[in-house]
Amino acid sequence: MDLIHALFDAQLTIGDQHLLWREIVGNGFGLASALGGMRRKVWAWPVGIVGNLLLLTVFLGAVFATPNPVNLLGQAGRQVMFVIVSVYGWVQWRRTQARLGETDADSHGVAVVPRWASWRQRAFLVVALVGGTALLTPVFRALESYEPVWADAWIFMGSLLATYGMAKGWVEFWLVWVAVDIVGVPLLISAGFYASAFMYVFYGVFTLVGFFVWWRVNRRATAESEAAAAGSPA
Repeated sequence: MDLIHALFDAQLTIGDQHLLWREIVGNGFGLASALGGMRRKVWAWPVGIVGNLLLLTVFLGAVFATPNPVNLLGQAGRQVMFVIVSVYGWVQWRRTQARLGETDADSHGVAVVPRWASWRQRAFLVVALVGGTALLTPVFRALESYEPVWADAWIFMGSLLATYGMAKGWVEFWLVWVAVDIVGVPLLISAGFYASAFMYVFYGVFTLVGFFVWWRVNRRATAESEAAAAGSPA
């Protein structure tokens, strides 16, 4: 048990800053999951879940008596949400992977074909993000989450919608992550979660790359589909 406690409380000291290795490793798993998502690999989901569980213990700092005794309830709650939605995404991608494997021998094990969301689906994303933030802000404030509470609520809702969009294979889900990162970086810095703030900066760049990668894949798939349709007999 002493070894487990030592590993659980292990820290990296940089100057006068102390970072929990759980925060660093958890974000590392998150980065690996994002890379797997960009490559459309099923393993992205379980890898992400491991990172979510580690970060859950970090963002409940007061509960787990960490060096930074701050509870970011939106951040902690979204780790639980991630696990739930990731199970859904895991199942969806496994089914799609099996279907693609049956119809395309050259699918290379990818688990989804990126597609653009419809205008109705895009409207849903925007309304849900803004409306969900407005609804959750007073709830998180009542639970004494870290200020500014609206930012915590925004991150929670954006993360939920981005993860759902990834499970559905919508190209736009990457842009939702960008909106999350823009708000998340200053919030995490103000709360003292420097490792996570740094990762959010990195994620911001990474998500833009992921957006253009999925956009290119979608364009190629559309061109191939149109070519196949043009070449098929009437």
